[in-house]
This record gives sequence, C-alpha cells and structure tokens, in this order.
Amino acid sequence: MLRFALHRLFGMAVTMFCVSIMVFTIMELPPGDYADRYAFRKFSGTGVNITESDIQNIRVQFGLDRPAPERYFDWVWRIVTDFDFGQSFAFETSVNDVVGERLWLTLAILYATLILTYLLAIPIAIYAAVRRHSAVDYGLTVVSYLGLALPNFLLALILLYISVSTFGSSVGGLFSPELEKAPWSWEKFVDLLQHLIVPAIVLAWSATALQLQTVRATMLDELNKLSVTAARARGLPEWKVLLKYPARLAVNPVVSTVGFDVNRIFSELPIVALVLSLPELGELLIQSYLDLDMYVAGAILMMLTFFIVVMNFVSDVALAYLDPRIKLEGG
Repeated sequence: MLRFALHRLFGMAVTMFCVSIMVFTIMELPPGDYADRYAFRKFSGTGVNITESDIQNIRVQFGLDRPAPERYFDWVWRIVTDFDFGQSFAFETSVNDVVGERLWLTLAILYATLILTYLLAIPIAIYAAVRRHSAVDYGLTVVSYLGLALPNFLLALILLYISVSTFGSSVGGLFSPELEKAPWSWEKFVDLLQHLIVPAIVLAWSATALQLQTVRATMLDELNKLSVTAARARGLPEWKVLLKYPARLAVNPVVSTVGFDVNRIFSELPIVALVLSLPELGELLIQSYLDLDMYVAGAILMMLTFFIVVMNFVSDVALAYLDPRIKLEGG
C-alpha cells in the first residue's frame, strides 16, 4: 500500500507541475497586461496623455517587464517554498489574503455537498436494490430522474422562493447579517453550518441522483454473483452478506468518481453562488480576469486544481483499500 501511495503522490506532483505551466500560460493569454488597465483607470477622464514610457514604468513597478519564463519560475518557487502566490495588483495586498477567507468558505460548501451526497446516495441505493421493484424502488427512480433533469440554479430559485414566501426569510449568504462581519466564534460556526444546508442540497441534487443510479445498478449486479450465493449457503446473516460482498463492491464506482464530483461542484458553484449570494472563489476568479489581476486568477485556478488532484489521490487510495486487485495492478 505504501508503494502504491508513493506512486500516486509522484503522479500528483507531475500533474501539478504540468497544471502550473498551463495556468501560467492562461494568465499570459489575455491581450495587454495590468499596466495597461491600471493606466486606463488612473488617468481616464483626467485629460492626461499617457505615453508608452509611462506604461513601461508601471510594468517595472509591478515586475511585468521581466521575461515570462523568469516570472513563471519565480512564481512557482514562491508557491512551493513559502506557499506565497504573489501580490494582487488590484487589491494591492498579498494574493493569500485576498483568496484566503473565500477559499475556506468554498471548501466548506464543497465538503458539505460531498458528505450529503454520499450519506444519502449509498444507503438509499443499497436499500432500493435489495427491495427491487418495490414502491420505494420506483419512487427513488423517479426522484433520481428529476435530479438529473432539474438544473441546480432552478432548484436554488425554488428554495429561495419557498424561504421568502413561507418562512419570511432568505437562504442567501453563508452567515446571518449580524454575524457576517463578526470574528469567528462558536456561534458563528454553528450559523455557518445552518446556512450550508441549502447550498449543499442544491449542489448535491444532481450528484445524488447520479450516484443513486450507479450504486443501485452495481448492487443489483453483485447480488447475483456466486460469492453471495455461497455466503448465504454458509448460513451467514443476510445483513453481513450484503455488507461484506455486494455493498462493499457497489461503492467502488462512487469512490472512483470523487474527483469527478469535486470538479462538477466547482463548475456548478459559481451560478448557484450567484443565485444564493454565496461568497466563493468563482466570482473572484471572473473579476480577476476582467481586471487582468492575473496572480489572483492563477492562485484560484491552482488551488481548485490542487484540491481536485488531492481528492483523486484520496479516491485512488480508498479504492485500493476496498479492492486489493487495484493495488496489486497499479502498484
């Protein structure tokens, strides 16, 4: 298992190195740079004529005059050695400070969504497979199809409407108004957990529907295996037979798609955050591109990619633990 994990860690490092090159290339793609945008904003409407020499001086001030390879290696070296993603041009402070709080709130939404998805999908799908062709099975099939068909932002709008019209309150944001600017405390943490419920339900809707169908189909296939029949013939209790053989293998597809679920949540989060007024990284990423504040944009892309890669690593290790055949083949 140790050799298998080290092999996956090496692959993760190579992946992040390749991603860093791609992200820096994306940072360099937009025409112009922050010096042009800074000069336009500072002197627009003042009647002052901006010369190329003035813009070049601004480039020197922000370090944009250096060759791209030099800036890339300096950027990567500071990330690896000091976890420093550079300086934000627009905010005139460290990128770490700009991204920091929104990163943790984004991760809180991510993990709340994953936990809710798997807590609902796995046991319900196993129960539906064991009770095949029952009313519960058909009902869950309908619910899962609705989950795949109904867009997340529409579900968010429905929950907003119900909250305002029925309960007289809004589910927008991640904190109550009186606690939004308050320092962290136990009360604020509990308030965050309460506000995480709605975005987690919205984002987990389609993932739960997909995993319901996946686990149910795998479970039905495993229930007909000879190993399950042999275990029953040995007189093992039914619950032990289900947990030891078909249920254990039925969760393999779920474990193997954790990285895909993380990627899907990050992709769907910006539009859901817009509807629910959530402070997350998607809006900041778009704004940083519009402002050509490329170190902020690069930091967000690197961080989101890093968490996807880490969750893929966790998925590989967990899958190898559940199914030793994977460990033997991949080690």
